[in-house]
Amino acid sequence: MKAGVLFSGGKDSGLTAVLLSRDYEIELNSFVFDPYRSISHLEEAARILGFPLKKRVFPIDLLDIAVNTIQACGYPNQAIQMVHIRALEILAREYEVIADGTRFDDRVPRLTRDEVLSLQDRSGCSYVRPLLGYGKREVDRLAGRHLKVQYGESGTLENGDYEREIREEMARLGKVPERFFPDRHRQSLVIGRV
Repeated sequence: MKAGVLFSGGKDSGLTAVLLSRDYEIELNSFVFDPYRSISHLEEAARILGFPLKKRVFPIDLLDIAVNTIQACGYPNQAIQMVHIRALEILAREYEVIADGTRFDDRVPRLTRDEVLSLQDRSGCSYVRPLLGYGKREVDRLAGRHLKVQYGESGTLENGDYEREIREEMARLGKVPERFFPDRHRQSLVIGRV
């Protein structure tokens, strides 16, 4: 059975794919707002992991909604959560099993129990989160056993995190993304297997 895994190219989604590959045929899925955006770094990470990657494009209005939500709230959490749920809903139309790399100690994105049940009831899919029982420290340890990872600040690493394109759009509109996003938010990109 295939499992559609949301893939940012980072250690959490990479480790999720590796763990689930014991029981499922893995297809990685990376979402972009701009259909012309290159995802070559993600393609390389997928190749290294040994799983096929599908580039997905969000509906055209979602980026504007995300930017407006961040400006209205003053912080990115609600917008990132909304975008993440939309990605899961899109995958749920195609796969019986969908997954992401959310951890025990993640604040955003992370679906509540009620959101998970609603998604599963509406779509008929199973939504699995193999890292949900693990905190960051243990995920880092497990990732270190399976993956070689490059780290960098948000916006400086060519990964598939939703935040990068949202930051770029805010800057294009003359807004200062740093006013809305937390400082020193570390991202990761899979660059090899151990």
